[in-house]
Amino acid sequence: MVSLRFPFLFSQPPKPNPKLPHTKPTTTASTFLAASAVVSTAGAAAIAICQDPKDPFLKKALNSLFSNKSNHCSLPLWGSLSLAENSSSSSTVVESKTGVSFPSVLDDSKRLLGIGLRKKSVLGLKNIDVYAFGVYADDNGLKKFLSEKYGKLSNTEFKENKEFNEYLIENDICMTVRLQIVYSKLSIRSVRSAFEESVGSRLQKFGGSDNKDLLQRFTSQFKDEYKIPRGSLIDLSRERGHVLCTKIDGKEVGSIQSQLLCQSILDLYIGKDPFDRQAKEDIEHNLASLLHK
Repeated sequence: MVSLRFPFLFSQPPKPNPKLPHTKPTTTASTFLAASAVVSTAGAAAIAICQDPKDPFLKKALNSLFSNKSNHCSLPLWGSLSLAENSSSSSTVVESKTGVSFPSVLDDSKRLLGIGLRKKSVLGLKNIDVYAFGVYADDNGLKKFLSEKYGKLSNTEFKENKEFNEYLIENDICMTVRLQIVYSKLSIRSVRSAFEESVGSRLQKFGGSDNKDLLQRFTSQFKDEYKIPRGSLIDLSRERGHVLCTKIDGKEVGSIQSQLLCQSILDLYIGKDPFDRQAKEDIEHNLASLLHK
C-alpha cells in the first residue's frame, strides 16, 4: 500500500499523583499556558514538516518536543494513512521522491489507487526520473466490480488471485492514468517515441503484429506543437465503450475506440511487467482494502 506519512500528534495526559500537594490556581494557569505554548509550537512544526517532509531539523525538533524520558507515553509520533482512507476530493497525495502531488479524486468520481515513477536508463549508466504517474478508477464502477467478482474472497485470497489485474485491464471500468512530467528536458517527440516502443510492444503482445495503423493513430496525437515542460499533465483515460481519451494539460487531443489499445496502455502500469512494480503492489493492496470496506 502506498502509505502517506502525516504528522498526527498522539499525546496522553499524565496520570494524577494523589501524593502531590494541592496546586494553587496561579500555578495551574501558568502550567496551562506553558502547555498551550508547547502544543502551538508542535502544531507549527507539524505544519512545517507537511510542507517540507524531508527537513531532518524540523522532524528532530518536533520529536524532541514530545520526547519523554520517563516513558509515560509510548505511542508513535507519526501516524499513517492509506490511499483508500484518504479519498477527500480536496486532498492530495505526494510522490515522495519527486515531490509531485496528485489529487485523491479526479473528475469528481475517480479514486486514486496508487502512484509511481517512470524511470529511463541512459546508456545503462544512470536512471532519469521521466514522469510520476497516478492510477485512478471510477469509484462506483470499481466497487461494483469488486463486490460482484471478488466479494466472497478474503483479503488474503484476493491478493493471491493472479487473474485480478488482467480482468481489471480488460473490463470496461472507467480508468485514468495521469502522467506528470518530471524531467525538464523532455520533448513531445521523445514522448511519442517512447510510446511507439512501449505501447507498440503491448499491442503486439495482446493483438499480434498487424497493429501498426492503430499505434500510429495513437502516437500521432502527440504533435510537435505541444510543449511539455516540467509539471505538464498527460491524461490517458479509458471511457465507457473502451474509448481511449488523451488530454494534454486538460485539453483533449484525441480519442480512439479500441479495447486492444486501452488494454495495452493499462498493462504498462498494472500489468505483469509494469513500469513500477511497487506502485502495482500498492494498487493491489488498496484494492484489497476497498473490497471489504
